[in-house]
Amino acid sequence: MSRPAPLSGLKVIEFTHMVMGPAAGAMFAALGAHVIRVEPLEGDKTRTLLGSGAGYFPMYNRHKQSIALDLKSEENLALAKRLAANSDILIENFRPGALDKIGLGYEALSAANPRLIYCSAKGFLPGPYEDRTALDEVAQMMGGLAYMTGPPGRPLRAGASVIDVTGGMFGVIGVLAALEERHRTGKGKLIQASLFETTVYLVGQHMAQFAVTGKPANPMPARISAWAIYDVFETKDEPVFIGVVTDALWEKFCKLFGLNELWADESLRKNNARVQQRDRVLPQIRALIAGFTRAEIIQRLEGTGLPFAPIGKPEDMLDDPHLLATGALESVQLGDGKTTRLPTLPIAFDGELVAREASLSEIDEDREAILRNYLGS
Repeated sequence: MSRPAPLSGLKVIEFTHMVMGPAAGAMFAALGAHVIRVEPLEGDKTRTLLGSGAGYFPMYNRHKQSIALDLKSEENLALAKRLAANSDILIENFRPGALDKIGLGYEALSAANPRLIYCSAKGFLPGPYEDRTALDEVAQMMGGLAYMTGPPGRPLRAGASVIDVTGGMFGVIGVLAALEERHRTGKGKLIQASLFETTVYLVGQHMAQFAVTGKPANPMPARISAWAIYDVFETKDEPVFIGVVTDALWEKFCKLFGLNELWADESLRKNNARVQQRDRVLPQIRALIAGFTRAEIIQRLEGTGLPFAPIGKPEDMLDDPHLLATGALESVQLGDGKTTRLPTLPIAFDGELVAREASLSEIDEDREAILRNYLGS
């Protein structure tokens, strides 16, 4: 079955490493663009990372072609410049100035290819911090996200590379905006995205909260929730999250679980009043939910309009019935020949997702095809 490929025909070249740059390229590849990943001769370091980095390469390098170039070689550097001259988009996320020094910066490449859209993904946008080395974790710590995630006094990074991926996403948004502008002007543009400013954007709601209330936002584990019932509850076996976020849902929740006394208490009819009486209400709700299994809670809440969620683990998603039914997971052949399923872009075009079978190119596997299709040689 053919899948949507709205960016088919666009040529993208990547000089990237780790997650932020490759994630941006992966989004273009998923949307049908032709993406070339330039790797060092020994291959990208994420091919062999262990531990929490073991999934970086397969997740962010599907649907790409690989060419290995030694950019210290004049011949290879000249080839890289020719490839850039025949590309629509270039993505890079090396330290500031690294590519400029070897003639692969925006000014040099746009002089040869004025239509080139150059996406530079860094730790910081230009300013006092721009020469600092940044990682996803550095940005989360600096920008307030780790503070908001952990309990008071114990900053904790989010459990995925959310800033790398979201920073790459902002880079993609910038490139797509520049593509639209290029349709009118015929000229490309330098697009810059960053980890730190991405983090600050994500905690902007808490900055606004401070501006509105005059009080700093508490870390999420210590926050006063906007709703009285909005928490993880223990059951007989596995925990479940339940949210009661409107007064109408409070009525439904009480009737669903036979909480006649709570519903009869008119002092609890409005959400703000329930929030102020959480210490009285929550113990009763916790005791109630603890008498059911997770499956029983889900069965009772399914179709009611009440927000709920079993507490899932990443590996659970591989066999999630909704993801399997909707085609949100695509088959990917890993470097060792194993096949797995990984999430595709969570975007549907006329009801159709972009998932399609993928494999990971070996180092320099696509050199001949790249030279033929890009340079006609």
